[in-house]
Amino acid sequence: MTFCTACTPDLAIPEQGYLLLLHSRHDTLPLLEPFYTKDKVYAVPYRNPDELSDRLTQINSETETANIKAALAANPKEAKTFSPFGYIYERVVQRDLVDLIMKGDFSSFFQPIVHLESGSLYGYESLLRSFDPPVSPFHLFGTAIKTGLQSILDRRARELAIMSRSDSIKPGIKSFINFIPSSIYNPEHCLQHTFKMVKQYGVRPDDLIFEVVETEKIKDINHLKNILDTYRAHGMKVALDDLGSGYSTYEVLEKLKPDYVKIDRQYISDCYKDPEKQTFLNKVQGLARELSITVLAEGIESEEEFSYLQSIGIHLGQGYFIGKPAKSPASQESLFSQIPVH
Repeated sequence: MTFCTACTPDLAIPEQGYLLLLHSRHDTLPLLEPFYTKDKVYAVPYRNPDELSDRLTQINSETETANIKAALAANPKEAKTFSPFGYIYERVVQRDLVDLIMKGDFSSFFQPIVHLESGSLYGYESLLRSFDPPVSPFHLFGTAIKTGLQSILDRRARELAIMSRSDSIKPGIKSFINFIPSSIYNPEHCLQHTFKMVKQYGVRPDDLIFEVVETEKIKDINHLKNILDTYRAHGMKVALDDLGSGYSTYEVLEKLKPDYVKIDRQYISDCYKDPEKQTFLNKVQGLARELSITVLAEGIESEEEFSYLQSIGIHLGQGYFIGKPAKSPASQESLFSQIPVH
C-alpha cells in the first residue's frame, strides 16, 4: 500500500545513526554525550535501536518536548524532514506496535445491531481486530494517533469492513464503519480510495453508515461537517458516536444533522432505574425526532436495559446482551433466541 505523505509523515529509522533535535534553546536539553551542534541542530549519535530508545526516553522524561522538532538519519547531513518530537519518540519506543500497524494482519469483526421494537436484525458494526499479537483496539488506535499513523490504520479498517461485508452480509443489512476525523485532511481526496472500493466490491452505498469513533472528541466541527457531507454526497449515511460524551448535544445535532446518533454507554448502563439517565434519554429522543435522526443505544448489557429502552421508543440497539463482536455475522435466528420481543 502507498499513502499520501500529507496524511502519513514519512519516517525511516536507521539501525544506527544520529538523533537530530531542533530547538531554540539547547541549554534546556539534557546533555547526551557525545554530541555536537551546528546550525541550531543538536545531534546525538546512537549505535543501535535500544540506545536510541534510551536517549529518547531520557529527553522525554527530563525536557518539555512540545516545541522540539526531531529527525533521524544515518548521516546528519542527510536529514531532510523534521517531525514533532512526540512522533519520533512514540514510533521508536512502540516499534512492535508500529510494525503491526504498518504490516500486520487484521480482521473485521461484526457486532449485531437490532430494531429494539421487533428484535429484527438491522445491521452490524464493523470492528477491527488483531490476533498476532492480540492488541486491544483502544490501544491500537491510541498508538496510531500518537505516532501519526492514524490514516494508515483508519484506511485499513475501512477497507477490511467493506471487503468483509461483501462476502458475508446481504444487501439491505447496514454496516456501521468507524472513522477518525483527523485521518481525513481533505475529504474529497482522502476518501476516494474508500469510494472506489465500494464500487469494486459491489456494495450498495446506502448500506454503509460511517461513524465518528470514540477515540476522538470533536475539535473542528466545520471540518467534521465537511467529511460527513462528502460521505452523503456519495450516497452513504453518517452517524455520530458517543452522544452526550463531552460536548453540547443540541449544538452538535443541529450543526451536523447526522442520520444516526449513538448514545454513549454511560447513559445506558442501569438506565431503567436512574432518573437522570432517563431524563437525558428522553431529551435525546425529542431532539432526534425534531431533526429526523435515528437513535441507537450502544452498550446494552442486560434484559432490563433492553426492555426499558424498548419501552421509551429508542429505535436501535447493540451490546453484549444482543450479541458480542464475532468473526462471522450472527444470524437472525440466534438473535431471536435471547431478545425479548413485545
